[in-house]
Amino acid sequence: MSDYPAGSVQANLDLLRGTWHDRIELFELDGRELSTDGLAGSPGESPFENLVYIDFDGERLRLTNVHIRGRPMSAKTFTGRMRDGLLVFDPLGPGAYENIGMSGGAGILTFSARALGRAAGIYVEPDFIVVTGDGERIRHTVLYRDGVAVRTLTARGRRLTRRCDARHERDPRGPAGPVHEEPFKANIWSSLVD
Repeated sequence: MSDYPAGSVQANLDLLRGTWHDRIELFELDGRELSTDGLAGSPGESPFENLVYIDFDGERLRLTNVHIRGRPMSAKTFTGRMRDGLLVFDPLGPGAYENIGMSGGAGILTFSARALGRAAGIYVEPDFIVVTGDGERIRHTVLYRDGVAVRTLTARGRRLTRRCDARHERDPRGPAGPVHEEPFKANIWSSLVD
């Protein structure tokens, strides 16, 4: 058990620490399954599988997604820091909205834009994460492009280990090297930079 207040962002991030295996499916807004998605930040086929490394030390978060099945191998790392009780992600790219992590109570997190401004009108994909059991979680997102909801995504995750200090044996990048990559940056909001 952590020393963080129950239901706080820190307690929820601590609850998610470790290496996870996610099976991810994409859906039309009405629930029909999608076999491919060309509008996401990482376009590709559905379903697919990821290894997810979640590293949280009480102040800093490093989260890396690695495609392991169903899509070409790629790895993306997102980073952030606790500030005033919220997780504030490092900038997602030039002109991007401020992405924050907030709590919905014990075992429930939302990662989304702090404010719905011009950047969120271009692209925003809020993540709703719920711990559903010991070592089990669901992550659900809605993808908005040009201010319009275009599809949903549901990841069902199972924790493989509470550690993430070394690459998992299923990591297609191989056993050598760091778990986390350089933080991901996107240029889709660069037109908003003066």
